[in-house]
Amino acid sequence: MGKDPLLSVENLKVYFSGEEKTSRAVDGISYEVEKGEIVCLVGESGCGKTVSALTILGLVPTPPGKIVDGKILFKNNNLLDLTEKQLEKIRGREISMVFQEPMSSLNPVFTIGDQIKEVILNHEKTGKKEAKERTIKLLKDVGIPSPEDRINDYPHHLSGGQRQRVMIAMALACGPDMVIADEPTTALDVTVQAQILELFRDLQQKRRMAVLLITHNLGVVAEIADRIYVMYAGVIVETGSVEQIFRKPCHPYTKGLLAALPSRSGKGKKLYSIPGNVPDAAFKPAGCPFNPRCPNVEDECKEKFPQMCDFENGHQARCPIIFKRIT
Repeated sequence: MGKDPLLSVENLKVYFSGEEKTSRAVDGISYEVEKGEIVCLVGESGCGKTVSALTILGLVPTPPGKIVDGKILFKNNNLLDLTEKQLEKIRGREISMVFQEPMSSLNPVFTIGDQIKEVILNHEKTGKKEAKERTIKLLKDVGIPSPEDRINDYPHHLSGGQRQRVMIAMALACGPDMVIADEPTTALDVTVQAQILELFRDLQQKRRMAVLLITHNLGVVAEIADRIYVMYAGVIVETGSVEQIFRKPCHPYTKGLLAALPSRSGKGKKLYSIPGNVPDAAFKPAGCPFNPRCPNVEDECKEKFPQMCDFENGHQARCPIIFKRIT
C-alpha cells in the first residue's frame, strides 16, 4: 500500500441506539483505497457495509446513529471533522455514490437530463447550454442509446439497467476522484449485471478514478477488483488481492462465501449456504463473531476476540486458529 492512500478508514465505529439496545453496526473497521484502484467490500446483508459507506459521505442519520470512534481520511483530511456545508462541496464533486435501487434515488417527476444537469450546475460554474452538452456526452459514455433524445425521458421510461447507467452518469458528472457503488447490480438480471460491471471497469480505467464497490456476492468482484475486504458482523475478517482471496482464502467465513458460489461442476446440485445467520448487531457473541457458524471453532474462539494475522504479502485474516495450522 502507498504512504498516502486516497481514502483511509481507521478504526471506524458507528453505533445505533434504541430504547433498550445499542447496535454496533460498524465495530472498528479499517481499510484503504488507493488512487485509481477498485476495492471491493464484501459480506452478507447486515454486516455493516452500507453503513460504513454512508458514514464516509456524512449520510448516517444522527440520531439514532452515532460515530463512536475512528477517522475517515480523504486526501489526508478527516471527513468527520468537516461541517455539513463543507461535506456538501465534496459529495458529488470529489466523492460520489451509486445506490442500489435507482428508482428510489431518481426523482420520478423530473427528466433524467434535468437531474444530471442539476448535479453539474450545483457544483460547477457553467451555463445551462454547456451542462446540457455534458449531460448528453455522459449518457453516451455510459451506453445510453440516442442520448440527445433520451435526456427528455423520465425514469419510468427506462429499463432497470438503463436507470442504473443514468445513476452512474450522475455519479461521474463532476469528475470525482472516487465513486462508491453500493450493490449497483443487485436488482438486475445476470446479463445486465455483467454489462454494468464491465462499464464500471472501463470507465474507471479511462478516468483513473478510484472505486469502492460494496456487494454481498464475491462472484461479481472476480473480474473487476484489485483488492478485497471481507466484512462480517461489523468487522473486517480478511483482506487481500483478488488472487489471494480466491486461490488461498484463509478465514472460514470467506471460504463459506466462495463455497456458496454456483459452479459448472455443481450443476444440478443444491447450492451450499453457510449455516445460521449474521448475528444481531446488538447481541453479538463473545469472542469471534463468526464462532456460532464456524466449522473450525475452538474454545478460544468463544472467549477472545481475534486479531488480524499476517499470512503473506498483505494477505490478512482474523483467524489465529487457521494461522497456527498453516504456519
